[in-house]
Amino acid sequence: MADTERASESKSLEARLRDIEDRLEIYNLIASHPPSADTGADFYTRAVFTEDGVFDRGESLDCTLGNEAIAAITLRPAHQEAIQGGLAHFAGLPHVELGGDTAFVTSYLQLIHPDAGGEERELPNHGVSTGYRIHRVLANRWELVRTPEGWKIKSRKLRPLDGSAPARDILATALARHRPGV
Repeated sequence: MADTERASESKSLEARLRDIEDRLEIYNLIASHPPSADTGADFYTRAVFTEDGVFDRGESLDCTLGNEAIAAITLRPAHQEAIQGGLAHFAGLPHVELGGDTAFVTSYLQLIHPDAGGEERELPNHGVSTGYRIHRVLANRWELVRTPEGWKIKSRKLRPLDGSAPARDILATALARHRPGV
């Protein structure tokens, strides 16, 4: 019998239901990031980060502290210009680790935009397009906390998948509990 099956059997039905509800709320929280970023919904970002939240975007971009400052990123002229140009945050299914009133999420994110310099191509029954360009692919590590208002983001760290160790380290955290001896 697998460890997850034993753990599941030892929990009460109520505890197992709470885990399911927590996962669904967390999936929705993480899935809401792309539409909020792509519409500049600062009000949403402000609401889902804790007041002292941290957004660590790596060495080449600023680290932002506090939900007000994090929300303000979506209102920056450069971000608004990217939105007007067709910015699309495309997220992969997150890996969620629950731990009582805290949770950790590991996920992928692609930044995609229309390829204005691309050659026009027709796709039958879908029109003509110059296509899209993947600007960056990133690894994300989210730390969440349960609050009276529901799950909120305490910190988010992202690193580009460029072959360097920082992004691989983020992804490896999703597998840590499966390592022998852990």
